[in-house]
Amino acid sequence: MNAQQAQTRITVLKEMLLKASYEYYVLNESTITDQEFDSLKRELQHLEQQFPQFITPDSPTQRVGGAVEGSFEKVQHTRSMLSIEDIFEKSELLDWEVFLKKILPDQSISYFCETKIDGLAIALRYNGKEFERAITRGDGTQGEDVTHNVKTIQSVPLLLSAHSRVVIPNVNVESALASPIEVRGEIYITYNRFEELNKQRKKQGEPLFANPRNLAAGSIRQLDPALAASRPLSFRAYDVIVPEANAPQCHSQKHQLLNMLGFPTDPTARLCDSIEQVYEYWQGIENKRATIQAPIDGVVARVDAVELFNELGATGKSPRGIRALKFTPKNATTKVKDIITQVGRTGVITPVAVLEPVLLNGVLIGRTTLHNQEEIQRLDVRVGDTVVVERAGDVIPVVVKVLKELRPRNAKKFVMPSKCPMCGHKVFHGEGEVAVRCPNNQCVSQQKNALIYFASRNNFNIDGMGTKVVSRLVDKGLIKDVADIFVLKKDDVKALDGFEEKSAQNLIDAINNSKQVSFAKFLGALNIPYLGVETSEYVARHFKSIEALEKATQKELQSIHGVGETVAQSLLQWLSEKQNQQLVQKLLKNGVIIKKETSASAILQGKSFVFTGTLENMHREQAQQKVRDLGGRVVGAVSSQTDFVVCGKGGGSKRAKAEQLGVRLLSEQEFLKMVQ
Repeated sequence: MNAQQAQTRITVLKEMLLKASYEYYVLNESTITDQEFDSLKRELQHLEQQFPQFITPDSPTQRVGGAVEGSFEKVQHTRSMLSIEDIFEKSELLDWEVFLKKILPDQSISYFCETKIDGLAIALRYNGKEFERAITRGDGTQGEDVTHNVKTIQSVPLLLSAHSRVVIPNVNVESALASPIEVRGEIYITYNRFEELNKQRKKQGEPLFANPRNLAAGSIRQLDPALAASRPLSFRAYDVIVPEANAPQCHSQKHQLLNMLGFPTDPTARLCDSIEQVYEYWQGIENKRATIQAPIDGVVARVDAVELFNELGATGKSPRGIRALKFTPKNATTKVKDIITQVGRTGVITPVAVLEPVLLNGVLIGRTTLHNQEEIQRLDVRVGDTVVVERAGDVIPVVVKVLKELRPRNAKKFVMPSKCPMCGHKVFHGEGEVAVRCPNNQCVSQQKNALIYFASRNNFNIDGMGTKVVSRLVDKGLIKDVADIFVLKKDDVKALDGFEEKSAQNLIDAINNSKQVSFAKFLGALNIPYLGVETSEYVARHFKSIEALEKATQKELQSIHGVGETVAQSLLQWLSEKQNQQLVQKLLKNGVIIKKETSASAILQGKSFVFTGTLENMHREQAQQKVRDLGGRVVGAVSSQTDFVVCGKGGGSKRAKAEQLGVRLLSEQEFLKMVQ
């Protein structure tokens, strides 16, 4: 092949690869496979090695250059990269429109909406068609030159061209391509690629990365572009700056121009004619957030008409014509008003932070557990501190961080009490345990919590016997232990505040209806330390009756799947104590009947299930019990070892996790068909 033939071939290969990249990153479709793309790229690389005079900066082979020496150069932005004011509630969104219409009283306003990626903001400069420079946002007026690293990102075009002929009013694309152009967007890593990268690192014994955003930002600030090239970075554009003579008149048209030039934009973006449509878009994206691979923390709404947007101007560092509509926060800051203690059903004394109430995920949070003294020391949390609270798994509030910079001088350290705060008994610290316990079985707090646990849905499922009712029954001296529940009379209940003839009878009926239980539920309700719902199932399935269990040895117990040394010792200890033996006999004497285990087919033996969302045909607890009855296991989190994820209405993050890991998803109907 002579030089002229090589030059022609190189040109064609570059055009093919550029076209394939546009189709993949912008149109989200492929006319060639990854293997074909790699093969063509290798051919191009081979030809460029033979004929280096034809290598150009825009070639796909030139994405990785030499390492940067020293530090990154500071570069002034041609136009400030301003911040965006946040909105968290619909009322704030409506107020924003009122504010806009005061400034533009006679104008009809349309809004352009797109998802807000939680990544690294970047400005890409093109000198005509050729990629010239990449600059981080920095302080908004100047950033750092990270060109070498951004060049490695496949979705960043190195050479611009018109990939389609969509007519955009006022825009001459060829003329625009002959002028300096700046494209702004976000660099990010999708959740699935982040998971894959961490899997590889785990296999290689390397430390795992914390989150996609930090990894994306850290990768761009590496001095060696080869390291950035090894990271699965993506780019998405949201704005383009071209000379006024060719500037689009609307932001929605800017997105059309970006797509035409080869830049990926948000495929969910939408033009809205009213603020109500903006709200619908915001809520729609939040509802399907868990299924979106890009890390997003809200949506951006802006006045679509560029002339109106410019007329609105800016206040401080934020333009008036744009807002970030944030998703319901998963964390918030608040103050610790006090740290108190509560005594649980097994005697464990737990410190609890009393907070200034804060709204989190639509729930007003006023208290959260601090678990134990060790956790308090790890966080170094004190009364008076400002803390960051989040809802673990969108459910349980936890303190994740203390903002020590805001700590007042009189912040008070917390020390676990030496005596039980409820009964005054001296507490003890079990060997190998972090927890501090009250050893007094007659402690009123332990009694009440054990009774509430016994009557709960997972155990005897006594409808109507909640916290308040149990507390009243104990305070009146009507019950002292769980066996006393089954000899209550209607007149006893009627004597309690808030009860009348019918409601008292309803509670007695609920108690009578709960008397027949499976051995697993009987065992699980007895408040035996370390014996949870799943472990109770395994033990009950093995021994079949309380009489057989009472003869068990530690070796036999530990031979059961899910039963370790700690559980076995705790169970044997509980069974050996005379007062517990008397309690079991008292329960049976008072009418509790342990149903004999049926020989149900173990069709789910060894299979693990995770449930997410709301089931329509049964309570989740019933579905979980069905799995256990058929030999399966119920687990709380999705992993690569999970066999099935059952998805009810509203299932979110667990479903998305299952899809990432390739775990089989079951609808409620598919699950019912399987277990029936």
